[in-house]
Amino acid sequence: MEPLLMLSVAILLAHAVTSLLRTVMARRRHSRCYLLDYVCHRPCDDRKVSTDTVGRVVTRNKRLGVPEYRFLLRVIVRSGIGEESYCPRSILEGREESPTHQDALDEMDAFFDEAIAELFARSGVAPRDVDVLVVNVSLLAPAPSLASRIVRRFGMREDVAEYNLSGMGCGASLISLDLARRALRTRPASLALVVSSESIAPSWYAGTDRSMMMGNCLFRSGGSAVLLTNNPSLRGRAKMALRHLVRTNIAADDEAHTCALQREDGDGHVGISLSKDLPKAAVRAMTLNLRRLVPRVLPLSELLRFAAHYVSSKLLSHCPMQVKADGRLPKINFKTGVEHYCLHPGGAAVVEAVKESLGLDADDVEPALMTLRRWGNTSASSLWYVLSYMEAKGRLKKGDRALMLTFGSGFKCNSCLWEVTGDMADKGAWADCIDDYPPPPESATTNPYMDKYSWVNQVDSTVL
Repeated sequence: MEPLLMLSVAILLAHAVTSLLRTVMARRRHSRCYLLDYVCHRPCDDRKVSTDTVGRVVTRNKRLGVPEYRFLLRVIVRSGIGEESYCPRSILEGREESPTHQDALDEMDAFFDEAIAELFARSGVAPRDVDVLVVNVSLLAPAPSLASRIVRRFGMREDVAEYNLSGMGCGASLISLDLARRALRTRPASLALVVSSESIAPSWYAGTDRSMMMGNCLFRSGGSAVLLTNNPSLRGRAKMALRHLVRTNIAADDEAHTCALQREDGDGHVGISLSKDLPKAAVRAMTLNLRRLVPRVLPLSELLRFAAHYVSSKLLSHCPMQVKADGRLPKINFKTGVEHYCLHPGGAAVVEAVKESLGLDADDVEPALMTLRRWGNTSASSLWYVLSYMEAKGRLKKGDRALMLTFGSGFKCNSCLWEVTGDMADKGAWADCIDDYPPPPESATTNPYMDKYSWVNQVDSTVL
């Protein structure tokens, strides 16, 4: 009986191990997330923000004096934005201080009707095939929701899992991606549509508080529609596979929470206030985020090298006979685990700060800076314009890894790592202009805004 008992126990153990392995493998299959396709919105050309448009918008605000005009000029010049970005029609028509609710909906509908429709057409996916819908627009929360507006507009199924996020800032795209990925885990072989945009029309700041005036200079119209799946049978059609996603939120810290805040100024005008604490909050959030991400994406050899150099530098710093030449601590070499960087183009200074922190070079940050120049800061959708730039340039090859890194009010830092699994050769929204970027060296340093409005620096206050 003893051998028979031992055999029975062995069979039970084998069965238990097999069941456990099947469960683990099933969970792994269900947690897989593939990028089927994506589309970045390109508004109509008659919505472009030229230097003449900027001049008209700035000078018709009679509340501004000479100091405010000079401040706006400096922000525009340093922003890194060119003359090809877009704004809502309410601004072009001189109604930026009194937009209607319909203006906000019209801005969203133009994006929905073009970008989402194009995504369905390109991917061959029908609207009724979508199982999960996640929409993020921070500054517009109508009723019914924008997600419901999309369901109605495209005739989606009655059982589509619909999520609508607001108030999540520029980092909302990766938050939505994480939500869609988690929702797909409970729905085997399903499709998710993630829609990211921002409502510029009702978000214009009409006051004179400098911390709130910057948003008018930086943010532009845009949007992205992204199609995801966990269906292994569609893996061959996918462009990329999501490997890791890390979210960090330091809103419990008062300074971080208020460094990017929608509020009223002393005169009752509502706007987004960007405080001087924002860079410090961004660095702290990014440090905490990368602390969790790095062990997942970099090889052990690089981690050991960094640890050894860090310890030795600390020891040398306590030795009066040894001083490092540049006084800096060693940095992790991210290029041992990442080939491409999708950095949020929040502004030229933001991109430069991330470049310095991560030890990147000019080629690494070129996609973010060129996106900023062509499209401006389109909030949560900006990352997808950066990815589209790299795809249009033919830089993304099978096996390459691309790191997305973004920031948002709260304060939040979100990151994710993609691996290229399919052919990526679409030019997307960059189709008619990709060869113009980066501009030649002789024109890269010129600024059309400074050329046209440098007179603001000399004008007497009685002229305005």
